[in-house]
Amino acid sequence: MARAIHAPVSSDPANGEGTRQFQQIHIDAARNATDDFNPFHDPRKSGLIRGNPYEGTIVLGFQLECLIAAEIDRHRRASGENAIIEREALHYRNYQLTFADALRPGQAFGVQIKPTLAAADPASLSNRVVVRSARGLVMIGHVRDTGTALYGGDADVASFAPLRDAPDRAYVDGTRYFLKRKFMNTGNAKNFLAGSLCDQGEYFDELADRVTFPDLFPVALLSCALLEKAMHGAHDFLANPMVYVSHAISVDRRLARGLRSNDALHMLVAGPAPVEADKGLGRVEAGMLRFTGVGVVGAGGVLYRADVLMAPLESIARAE
Repeated sequence: MARAIHAPVSSDPANGEGTRQFQQIHIDAARNATDDFNPFHDPRKSGLIRGNPYEGTIVLGFQLECLIAAEIDRHRRASGENAIIEREALHYRNYQLTFADALRPGQAFGVQIKPTLAAADPASLSNRVVVRSARGLVMIGHVRDTGTALYGGDADVASFAPLRDAPDRAYVDGTRYFLKRKFMNTGNAKNFLAGSLCDQGEYFDELADRVTFPDLFPVALLSCALLEKAMHGAHDFLANPMVYVSHAISVDRRLARGLRSNDALHMLVAGPAPVEADKGLGRVEAGMLRFTGVGVVGAGGVLYRADVLMAPLESIARAE
């Protein structure tokens, strides 16, 4: 049974749309740090997207999620909840987030982290998350700390041949997984944090010998893997634009805290697979596709698993 931990909540004001804003320079920092070449974030190409309703660029989904993750980190510290995480071995942080609207540069918004609900059997900490602008909801969902991963499928990575020997930007032999390889880089992680309106000093400080890659940086590199996979399949990003519907991500924070610069990250992507419409927000009636992503480090350690739901932009437009 869950109980609320009534501790100070790190968030923007609950009333109104909040006071934070992303500018195009933040979008550029985040997309460059993750090699995200989606035209929706490129001011030169966003106007070329067929049927683009956003009148310009939009904020990266992982960029906004990184800010949410940083707010959760601050809330855990301020509430003394890290002691619970250590005692109960809650090694996995699970992000289940649904996109209700796109966020534009210069648009004020606020992030609300609701009070923590602590459960005993099995042990977990859970927070509802709401991102809102003057237009209404932008993102809604939950962040949960648990002892096991909640999302991301059951890919048996241990059965694969060593990924360090597999060719980059190609399908792994005998599997349905496309491989994209990246390397951890502290400069890119710092830029991604800055682009996400986060304090990079909370994660990196050379004088204090602090190197803490944030949970969502290696996961954000998945966007590049998805784009590379689509390019491999000759997808036309301008004529057939796709947008995120939801992300469900489980991160092994033991492995995340051990990451260092130049560590290899092997990203495996499978899909698309059709899914039934999720009418939780009443937006998408059809056309949703599921992609599965797995991030592998070291000698086969699964850093993260992710279920990514996407839909053609035209199906979103029809539903609105």
